[in-house]
Formats: sequence, structure tokens, C-alpha cells
Amino acid sequence: MPELPEVETVCRGLAPVLEGETFTSVQIGRKDLRKPFPKGFVKRLEGARILRVGRRAKYLLVETQKGEVHDVLIWHLGMSGQVRIYKVGETVPKPGKHDHVRFDVASGVSVVFTDPRRFGLMDLCPAQGLADHALLKAIGPEPLGNEFNGPVLAAALKGKRVAVKQAIMDAHVVAGVGNIYASEALFRAGISPKRTAATVQGGRAEKLADAIKAVLRAAIDAGGSTLRDHRTPDGGLGYFQFNFSVYGRAGEACPGCDCEISRTHGIQRLEQGGRSTYYCPRKQK
Repeated sequence: MPELPEVETVCRGLAPVLEGETFTSVQIGRKDLRKPFPKGFVKRLEGARILRVGRRAKYLLVETQKGEVHDVLIWHLGMSGQVRIYKVGETVPKPGKHDHVRFDVASGVSVVFTDPRRFGLMDLCPAQGLADHALLKAIGPEPLGNEFNGPVLAAALKGKRVAVKQAIMDAHVVAGVGNIYASEALFRAGISPKRTAATVQGGRAEKLADAIKAVLRAAIDAGGSTLRDHRTPDGGLGYFQFNFSVYGRAGEACPGCDCEISRTHGIQRLEQGGRSTYYCPRKQK
């Protein structure tokens, strides 16, 4: 599933080509994705001016204005969703089997959403009700914002008896930290993914909050991670997978390793909550 860096990469690709433009055509190839498109989806968007393209957790938010109607398109990429931008002069291919939505704007730019597994979704919400929308209202602080820091993380983890890896993947604790970046952040912070979340307080919480921010920023700078489906809006790959410290590297040496791999077996893999976790038991406590 695309995690926060991948969604932020898509957001940064869409913003410069959509903001200030007007939707001239919206085409949907089916009635639903993970859930049905909202009633009047096409009609509400066609002719609407695009005010802003943003992100909340793993959701893209496209703010529009049409007359007195101020809406926000809430867009989740799902497990395998890809967004492709076709600039002026580029030929948009005929819709393939998995090309479900196409947006055209006045400048001549087209945006196509492809979702083979159809786990993505699109919804429309009046802008004034966005904070209370069912998909967004319970989400925790944005990890890259000023509202997220060590004390905030410590307070959110206090009393939690689950493993810290599972806790920081909970969007109620912090928004958008998925499986890959949770493993990477815990390695940077020197914290075992098996440690009980409630014990991550004080200096440990500070280190972990800083590590989450650092890992996410580095991944965004690299265009995200392409392990299977993720593509940048211009069709390119993300490159952060070449910088993983532990994720997917079971049996290998971790960065700065000076131990005997034949004896220690290197980076370890374990399963937590049905997801693979990678860590160094010598450096993470």
C-alpha cells in the first residue's frame, strides 16, 4: 500500500498542474471502487475550479469551488493505485481495464487514476465539514507538522500494551506511518519493534519522533519507495528502496555493522499484526 511518502509524492506532482485550473471533463469507467462514487460526482466536479491540492495522512485532498459550492475531493490510492499526469501535447492512451477515472482540466492536462485491485476510493465532502468526515476525524497528528514531537508521541503511547511498531502504525497515534517506514524509523531510533509502546517515553519518544520525521522526509525526497506498484505521477519510480537500512534485508548486515553475520544472522525478520518487521536485535533495544 502507498504510504505517506508515496502519497505526498503524488500530491506534489498534482499540485502544480491542477491548482488554479478548472475541471473540464471527469470520466468514470465504473460505478464504484472500494465504495460507490458519491451521487452527482461528475456533475459536482465538472466546471469546478481547483483551489488547492493537499494531503491528510494517506488521503489526497483536492479543494474545489463551483459557484457557491465549496467541496473537497477525498482520494485514497488503495493498495495498488497509481496516478499518471499527461501534460499538454502528450497523448492519453485509450482507457485500459484498470483505468477507472480521468480528469481533464482547461490547460489541456489530463490525470488518470489506475487501480487494478480497486481498493482505492473517492468521496466528495463540503469543505466546512471536512474535519468531521468519517475518514478523517479520528486521525492523529501529521508526523511532519509542528504538532508532532516527542512529548505528543509519548502521551499517545502512554498505557498502550501493544508493541511499539504496531502502535506507531495506528493512524490514531500518528498519521500515515506505514509498515516500511515504521521499521526504518525504529532502527534509526535504536528502539526494538517488540518493545511495549507504553515504555517509549522521555528520551526514547524524542528519538523516535525525530526518526519518524527524518525517515519520511528522506523518502519523500527520493520520490517514495517502489516495491511493486508505486509510480510517481510522471510514470517514474521512487528510489528510497535503495536506501533501506533494514526493511526487506533479513540476513544482511545493517548500516555500520561490525559483527560476525555468520554468528548473529544479521538483520532479523518477524511478523507483527500480519506484517513483516525488520530490525537489528543488537542495535535496537
